[in-house]
Parts: sequence; C-alpha cells; structure tokens
Amino acid sequence: MIAIVLIAIAAGCASALMFASIVSGALISLLLFYLAPLPLMVAALGWGPLSATIGGIAAATVLGAIFGLPYCIAFVVATALPAWWLGYLALLGRPLATGTQTANDAAALEWYPVGRILLWIVIFATLMITATLLTMGSDGPSITGTMRSAWTHLLETVGVTPTDRALNALVAIAPAAAAIFVTMTLTLNLWLAAKITATSGRLHRPWPDLRSAALPPLTLAALCVAIAFCFSGGLLAILAQIVTAALLIAFALTGFAVLHTLTLALKNRALWLICTYAIVVIFSWPVLAMVILGVADALLGIRQRYLQGRPPPLPAS
Repeated sequence: MIAIVLIAIAAGCASALMFASIVSGALISLLLFYLAPLPLMVAALGWGPLSATIGGIAAATVLGAIFGLPYCIAFVVATALPAWWLGYLALLGRPLATGTQTANDAAALEWYPVGRILLWIVIFATLMITATLLTMGSDGPSITGTMRSAWTHLLETVGVTPTDRALNALVAIAPAAAAIFVTMTLTLNLWLAAKITATSGRLHRPWPDLRSAALPPLTLAALCVAIAFCFSGGLLAILAQIVTAALLIAFALTGFAVLHTLTLALKNRALWLICTYAIVVIFSWPVLAMVILGVADALLGIRQRYLQGRPPPLPAS
C-alpha cells in the first residue's frame, strides 16, 4: 500500500507540473499541458484506479494552493477525472462463465469494450468544451461575442488585422475544432498509457483487439440527432456542433479500425497503412473518408461481412 501511495504522489506531481507548465508561455509547455493526464493514466492502469485517485487529489490540492480554486477545478475536470475514470473502465471486467474459471484469470474475463471507452472519451471532450464555453457566457450571442473578442485580441497581438469574415469563420469552427482536438488528445494519452504499462508488464488486462473496436449501436442515432440540432441556432446549436464533431472523430477512429481489418490480406499492408496515416496527418481532410468508413461499418457491418467471407486458414502441415 505504501508503494501505491508513493507512486500515486509521484504521478500526481508529474501531472501537476505538466499542467502548470502552461503558465510559462513556452512552446514546449503546450505539449506538456496536453500530456498532463498521461502520468495519472499510467498509475491507474498499472497500479489501479485508487492510485490515480490519490495522485489526482494530491495534484489538485497543490495546484489549488498555489494558483487558486479555478485552476484546481480546471485540473480536476480536464485531467484528473478523465484519467481516473478511463483507467477504471479499461480495467473493468466480468467473468465470461461460471465454473472453473476465476476472476483472477485475465483470459476468463470479458473486458469493458474499447468502443464504449471511446464513447466516454467523447463525453469527456463534450463536457470539457461545454464547461469552457459556459465560462464565456450563458447564451449563444454572449459566447460568440467573447470568442470574437478573444480571437481579435490574439490576432492583433501577432500583428494580424482580422476581417469580419475571418472572425466569423474562426468563431464558427472553434468549438468543433476544440472538441476534435480534446477527443484525439485523450485517446492518444490513454493509448500511450496502455502501451507504457503493457511494455513494463503492469497492464492487468490482455491487449485489446483494436481492429474490432466499435461504438455502441445508438451512437449513430445520437449523431443524427446532434446534426439536426446544429441548425437550431443559439447555444443549443453550439453544443450540438461540439457533440457532432466529437462523435465524427470517434467514427473516424473506428473507420481506421475498419481499414486495418480490410487490409489484412494485402501483401504490402504496412506500406498502405503508413501511406494512409501520412496522407491524413498532412492534409487532414481525408479523415472524412475514415468517418464515412466508420459510419458505413456501423450501418452495414462491413468488418463482420468481410471476416465471414474470408476462407478458413489452411491446416498446418
């Protein structure tokens, strides 16, 4: 227990330092700020959710004492709570069947689905961006006005005089872009934490088959509802845009899972995948193809049809 507490405090200190580095204004601080959940996620996956809880409380207390209550709340909402809850879900399992199998046998457990964890990441991203926007105002016009003033000040600081058209575009896309970025950041942090703990032998669950990751069936219905509310106007439309953007990037991630499945039979599979990822990273807009692939799989079951149609493997000689 003492070792768990010490590791938790060390993870909390590392996370707090990375989170607080943003006040320095250095460019590297942005990277450290976005990776702030990583130490707590490693603690949660390697030493249990209790470790992340202790580390998160210690870090939040120190940050609150130094920078004040708002900074403490921001750390809890943006870093500690997602790290603890996602780590808890990743280690959540139940026995497959009764009999000789025990709960201590990792192979005998049904682990919490990766797709549902991805949906929780979408929920956290939505809550974080929504909470940030609500600090700017309580209705659509006030939030839009605050964002417009902030963008104007930022651009004028770097010597750029923005036009009304440019400001309108920035204000319109900022909430959705922030939701996409937070969803990707949390996903990357959880993947890195799982890789670190798996490499060190501390991951207490088998590595999941990411090619089979799928969002819950009702997610597609939620996406359709969110898209419909995007045309309502006001605060509701802004919130709907946040939800839509986060869900679309989640479907893009499942689209990559579909791509990994459909390329299993290709001889140059690694080259094709590397080229695809490079094109998406460089040009960004081709991610829409992954979104379409993920949505198509949710509607048509592309992966299931493909795997059922593959011939059985040849018997070993």
